[in-house]
Amino acid sequence: MTLTSKTLLRLSVAVALITIVLKGTAGYITNSMGLISDAMESFVNLASAMFALAMVTIAERPADDEHPYGHHKAEYFSSGFEGILIVGAAIAILWVSVQRLLSPQPLEQVGWGLALSVVSSGLNAGLAVMLFRAARERRSIALEADGRHLMTDVWTSAAVVIGIVGVQLSGWLWLDPVLAIGVALNIVREGAKLVWRSSQGLMDRALDPETLATVRATLDAFAARMPEGTRLRFDDMVTRSAGQRRFADLHMHVPGDWTLQHAASMRDQLEQSLMDAVPGLRVTIQLLPLTMEARATQAGEHHSP
Repeated sequence: MTLTSKTLLRLSVAVALITIVLKGTAGYITNSMGLISDAMESFVNLASAMFALAMVTIAERPADDEHPYGHHKAEYFSSGFEGILIVGAAIAILWVSVQRLLSPQPLEQVGWGLALSVVSSGLNAGLAVMLFRAARERRSIALEADGRHLMTDVWTSAAVVIGIVGVQLSGWLWLDPVLAIGVALNIVREGAKLVWRSSQGLMDRALDPETLATVRATLDAFAARMPEGTRLRFDDMVTRSAGQRRFADLHMHVPGDWTLQHAASMRDQLEQSLMDAVPGLRVTIQLLPLTMEARATQAGEHHSP
């Protein structure tokens, strides 16, 4: 059964609540700064999942008069918000960890604490795999951001567990807060990456090179199917991404003796070929005669894609 994006994010909210309880309990009974910092990040997971759910709901709204291109960019706000929350949590963890480093304290009931942390990490890892799979299928940056955050949580939890074991074996109490500081710095890195990706999406970044190559190959294949002696040219292609949607605008230059009906029919076939080759693509093609293209190229006004 395939779960919808909103169902996956609701599941993320539920898992965040469970991990808050598990990791919070682990941090409380062990007095470990590493586990406490891990629990603090789970609150960020909760807030992020709730905001992502709201943004995905908005992104699914159909286009309207005020938003003719749809609401798909709402997902970028989710990713950016999650990145900012991650950085904020990291700053809080750093502050508390430095205080603990200046005044180390012994750990207690380590066995139970580690067991609770491992269980919560298993839940996060399983959900992250589901989110990554759905993000690839639906090209959803909101699901990808939530999955990346959860995997960051898994790796930081693993580091915390290793550090606590190290404290028990070595007796170095300072190792626990130092590890928490390392966790915080890693969280900052992940948060900064999410904010950067969101900013690029909001700034109408062009399609990725792989998708552009698919578009160009489709154009070449379509032109090659024309009868011998019939030329088609394409130029002035402009692309952009908006959440799950992708857009491409270009000029299609056709022989001047074609009827408008025939040219429009060829354009419709090309649009369908492009949308079949690149799922989620929306294409706008302007028809122009080959002679106009030739003069424009000589004047340097148009450029081939």
